[in-house]
Order: sequence, then structure tokens, then C-alpha cells
Amino acid sequence: METAMLSDYQQIWTPEQAWEWLRKSREDFDKRMQENDKLTKEIKEQMKETDRRMQETDRKISRLGNRFGELVEHLVAPGTIEKFNKLGFHFTEQSQDKKIFEPDNPNACTEIDILLENGEIVIAVEVKSKPVKSDVDDHVKRMEVLRRRADQRHDTRKFCGAIAGAVMDDSVRKYALRTGMYVLEQTGDTVEINIPEGFIPREW
Repeated sequence: METAMLSDYQQIWTPEQAWEWLRKSREDFDKRMQENDKLTKEIKEQMKETDRRMQETDRKISRLGNRFGELVEHLVAPGTIEKFNKLGFHFTEQSQDKKIFEPDNPNACTEIDILLENGEIVIAVEVKSKPVKSDVDDHVKRMEVLRRRADQRHDTRKFCGAIAGAVMDDSVRKYALRTGMYVLEQTGDTVEINIPEGFIPREW
């Protein structure tokens, strides 16, 4: 009985059959590994293409945002000096996209969207499509750079800041006013200066 069982076992698992089974198993394994490698490569290529498309989309959105910001600036700029002059400022100069550098600190550079000037006061206007609180904080830093630059040039004029936007959330408006900034809001094809009762502009 034991001899018969051994004979049957040997008949099923001869060395040649065992090696053949191992060979086929190895071939199947190699084939699956190749398929997995191919699939992994295809997935990586798809991910690269997805990343490329996302980056291109980000660039398009960024360009669109910049263009919209430029559009807002061009809408705000023409009426700014007129609106402030109606409040009695008598500005004689207006410039746009003005860069300010500090001679002893070349890394301290700031750019002013709209700068209004006369012999007594300067108002720097930051223009955003939809300002947020951090835009107000950033503009405070710009005003500090302007003040330091003015002191270096012995410019004793007063400096004030303003935030302009096409869309202005109530919380941002209140925050800017509390900071002492003038608030300019787009209304149709013109701009209006929001000066609530009791507002005191901050001077730098």
C-alpha cells in the first residue's frame, strides 16, 4: 500500500513535472510583474499629465486674476483723484504702479497701485478685486516703507492709506476703517469713497 502511494506520488510529481511547474509559475510571475510595471508606468504618466494640466490651469487662473486686477485698477484710477479732490484734498499729481526702494535696504521694495500727491499730503491706494483683511495688513507695511523713505528724503508730508475694491465684504470694510484706511468701492462705472461718521484717517 505504501509502495503504491509512493508510486502514485512520484507519478504526479516527477522531477521534470516539478521543474515544469516551477518554470510556468516563474513565467506567470514574470508576466504579471511586467504587466504591473506597465500599469505602474501608465499610472505615473497619467499622474504627470494630470499634474501638468493642473499647473497649466493654475497659470491660467493666475493670469486671469492678474488681468482682472488690472481691469479693476484701470476702473478705479480715473475717478480716484477727482473723488478725493471733491473732499478738499486738491491733489495735483497721480501715478500708478509706482515702485519704492529704500537706498540702505534694497530688499525693502514696495509697489503702490495708485499714488496721489500734493504739497501737504500723499495717499497710497491699494487696489484689489475683492480685498481681504490680510490685504489691509500688507498695505500698512507699505505705508511704513513709504514713511521711512520719506524721512530719508526729508519729506515732511503726511502719508495716508486707502483700500479700493470692486467687491468689499462688510467685515473687511470695517477692518480697513478701524485701521485708519480710506475705503474706495466700485459702484457701477465709478468709485465712491466710504467715509463714515467719526472716521479718523491714520497718518504716517
